[in-house]
Amino acid sequence: MWSNEIWPIISAVLYAMNMGIAVYASVTMILRRQDPIRTLSWTAVMVLLPYIGILLYFVFGQNFRKKKIFSRKGLGDVKLRQELCVDEEEKLKKDPRLFSSENEPYKKLVYQNLKNSYALIDYNSDIDFYFDGRDALDAMYKAIGEATNHIHIQTYILEDDMTGNRFADLLIKKARSGVEVRLLIDGMGCVSLKKKFLEHLRQNGIEVLVFSPVRFFMPMSRLNYRNHRKILVIDGKVGFLGGVNIADRYYYGTETGDWHDTHIKVIGESVFSLQEGFLLDRYFVLNRKLRYSKKYYPQIENQKYDITVEKKNFYSQIISSGPDSDWAGIMQCYFTAITCARDHIYLVTPYFTPNETILNAIKVAALGNIDVRIMLPERADSATATYSTKSYIGELLEAGVRIYLFKEGFNHSKVMSIDGCISIIGSANMDARSFEHNFEIMSVLYNSDCAKIVENRFLQDAQECDGVNLAKWRKRPVGEKVKESFFRLMSPLM
Repeated sequence: MWSNEIWPIISAVLYAMNMGIAVYASVTMILRRQDPIRTLSWTAVMVLLPYIGILLYFVFGQNFRKKKIFSRKGLGDVKLRQELCVDEEEKLKKDPRLFSSENEPYKKLVYQNLKNSYALIDYNSDIDFYFDGRDALDAMYKAIGEATNHIHIQTYILEDDMTGNRFADLLIKKARSGVEVRLLIDGMGCVSLKKKFLEHLRQNGIEVLVFSPVRFFMPMSRLNYRNHRKILVIDGKVGFLGGVNIADRYYYGTETGDWHDTHIKVIGESVFSLQEGFLLDRYFVLNRKLRYSKKYYPQIENQKYDITVEKKNFYSQIISSGPDSDWAGIMQCYFTAITCARDHIYLVTPYFTPNETILNAIKVAALGNIDVRIMLPERADSATATYSTKSYIGELLEAGVRIYLFKEGFNHSKVMSIDGCISIIGSANMDARSFEHNFEIMSVLYNSDCAKIVENRFLQDAQECDGVNLAKWRKRPVGEKVKESFFRLMSPLM
């Protein structure tokens, strides 16, 4: 009898507490002036999913760029980089000849990257492109085999499969030969990787670090913030970055077809920026710096590059962005690149759930008679990604954007090219997670030959795509539209 009377009271109190926390969280988001769509989505989740919604909010919904939960501001390396960026900004103002006429229209983008991401202007002597996971992994494997001093490798996913073990065996071989080997993986991306695999690497002289390992009692505040970067630095002289992880699906594909991706290899000053990115992430994990040595930043041979070789010499900026940065540097870079376009934009992304800023920039560009073409997977690696991405297609088509659905396997590339003059390649998807939650890295290449290589590949892949017709798209089944609408609503929470 007593229990029958008390449980309704307890239930009412708990529900009132849930609503109170929901109201408090909603007011907090409003006062912080966060994205209104995101705020409304989270408010709906907390109200419609009592108790569970609150838990989801505290794990996934908070903005830790504002709270500075991740910070490296006290590091001398970061302060030095800020000072160098100020110096480069002044040099650009005094000597505009540092950029050719083809790059002049994008100087706004260069200045912005200097200020919001402290992205130095790097001069490079060589670059190679890989548009296939197998080619990229083979190139990285070969470079690791040629290392004589140190290997710094960072990946979001490393799997205990044929590809993962192939790399593990080579890293162990190099470590035994006296080469310094450091491996940094993400705790969520490698959550299924057994400790035995990692311990085997450690026992053979490899420094293995896990970014925010997933533990039962880990702080919920950090669970949603992952390190999605892919970096490889060999002897401080050769660097790789892009979207390729170390797993069989990138090398052999899956039952649905090949996995396509884009990776680049650079030689020149960009390697220093990649090295710094790796060492800063290592500092975050260990909370201690690696003792400075010139072997990590060796003097570049042949400082005077041959400027007559068009493809082999180019400027670039390496942009790192994440919850530790003051600005959403990668998102802002995409935005400015889109608004700088004068003729065309080619974009490839596996996941397309942009914020309103990027979405409007793309639509405005298309409405302004810019030839905007976007390549998306016909079917992503999850139903959530597939339907949330497709929910944007209709309004893009209405604005005049040309949509291509890639059907020969899964295209995991994250690439953008503007006007055949500049190109952007890296680890960041066109979604809120890459813009706000993940630690990401990408390179902006200021070279028309590089851009043409990227665009030629886009046009080649477009032959393997289905173009989307607006009239036919409107006639798709109602069930598909319902699924798209549901996952579109959930996309700000993902």
